[in-house]
Amino acid sequence: MTQDHTPRSPVVTLDDLDLSPQSYGTRFHAAMAAIAAPLGATHLGARLVEVPPGKAAWPFHAHHANDEMFVILSGTGELRFGPDRYPVAAGMVAVCPAGGAETAHQLIATGTEPLRYVAVSTMREPDVMAYPDSGKLTVFAGAAPGGDKAKRRVASSFRTTDAVDYWDGEEL
Repeated sequence: MTQDHTPRSPVVTLDDLDLSPQSYGTRFHAAMAAIAAPLGATHLGARLVEVPPGKAAWPFHAHHANDEMFVILSGTGELRFGPDRYPVAAGMVAVCPAGGAETAHQLIATGTEPLRYVAVSTMREPDVMAYPDSGKLTVFAGAAPGGDKAKRRVASSFRTTDAVDYWDGEEL
């Protein structure tokens, strides 16, 4: 048996991607497809995201290790960014650097058509994500958010009110 050593194309047509739906409750729904990983990227994440009107793909969150950028392809929406809100529409780009509550972000589809965008991120791990609306933290190690879940050694979420002192439970 011979192996095909032809390099795969580094180019993809967005309309050819198969979108997979993800939803939670009534507020969160999106269809998405990975772009960067299937083309061989290991330190850059990118996915096509489509969010129906009135929905968001993810909760309001901040990454402590990873920057994100959103290239709006079609539709209209609102970017929650820290304490502020910004309108977004086709042709706009939003950058959300790593940080704390001041860089927490969420895209919400506000128009009558789906909000379609490419989400691009660094793929640093470990990463800690804060969720200001719900008072949670999530820790990922082994694979960054959006990365290969099978490679994760740590994937834990907890409420910040459940935090204990560093020395709690250690033998005296």
